Amino acid sequence: MQLSDFDFHLPETLIATRPARPRSSARLLLAENAAIRDLHVRDLVDIFRPGDRLVLNNTKVIPARLFGSRTRGEAVAKVEITLLEPSAKGGWRALAKPLRKLREGEKIRFSDQLSAVVAEKSETDLRLEFSLAGDDFDAALALCGAMPLPPYIAAKRPADEADKQDYQTVFARHSGAVAAPTASLHFDAELLAALRDKGVSFTEVTLHVGAGTFLPVKVEDVTTHKMHAEWGRVSPEAAAEIRATKAAGGRVIPVGTTALRLIESAARESDEIQPWEGETDIFIYPGFTFRVTDALMTNFHLPKSTLLMLVSALMGEARIREIYQHAVQNDYRFFSYGDSSLLIPADPA
Repeated sequence: MQLSDFDFHLPETLIATRPARPRSSARLLLAENAAIRDLHVRDLVDIFRPGDRLVLNNTKVIPARLFGSRTRGEAVAKVEITLLEPSAKGGWRALAKPLRKLREGEKIRFSDQLSAVVAEKSETDLRLEFSLAGDDFDAALALCGAMPLPPYIAAKRPADEADKQDYQTVFARHSGAVAAPTASLHFDAELLAALRDKGVSFTEVTLHVGAGTFLPVKVEDVTTHKMHAEWGRVSPEAAAEIRATKAAGGRVIPVGTTALRLIESAARESDEIQPWEGETDIFIYPGFTFRVTDALMTNFHLPKSTLLMLVSALMGEARIREIYQHAVQNDYRFFSYGDSSLLIPADPA
């Protein structure tokens, strides 16, 4: 299975830099059986059935991009920091620009309230110990941090105040992600209420999406690719709700690849989902056996990406090529702020 098998031409003009407003007005490609239909996210009320269960990732994106300065004598230099994940040693792993000019023990000041010391430094990143912790850290970060937009958006424009709302789901609860579960950005309170009225149920799980989600695949034999690890949790209540839906004949539909990866991680040891907590590096590519997922709502993904491999595993490689060709030809907007798709396999897992 070669990396080139997952390549396709994507015009740069189709890369979305702002979301649709209102959220549910984004376009939706419905792929079911052999058909492809062009709809809108608000049409999900007519697509989903009573008894279906949507699995939502309730992670909360932190404003992980920080701009500060370090001082040596009279010299003051600007520093840009992107938080990656909490470190087991305390503090945060982070990327820095310029990394090579920073020294261990140096203080970086971000605001009057927030600063950090470079506790450790490697060739690729560093570990920062902040002056605040807990709620005080969260409050200071909210004031001086910027949302960590994906590289393909950040290259076109800087993050602004609108992104603090746009790049966050309406059901975000647990802080820790440095990238959004972007399929969920299409839901607003009105759509969620309409779906509940239809008889659709919801289960929340947590997977803290890391910056590794944007890392490219660098090996030609994709089966040798090593996935980054991300922390997640499926509560006993969530696992029980999903099992009950399966037993009743309802469909379990994760919203986003992060929710899918998490519930499939929680079912790896058996044929049904169990309570689960820890780090997952699950890599889903064609040939994978889905134990929980019956369909998937997801945005459109990068060429040669692990996420494109995941949807190819669910729908089949030929079918995904057909779907993506349709999306490009019909000017669907791609990536984090782009349009959505609902992928329903002909033979549900």
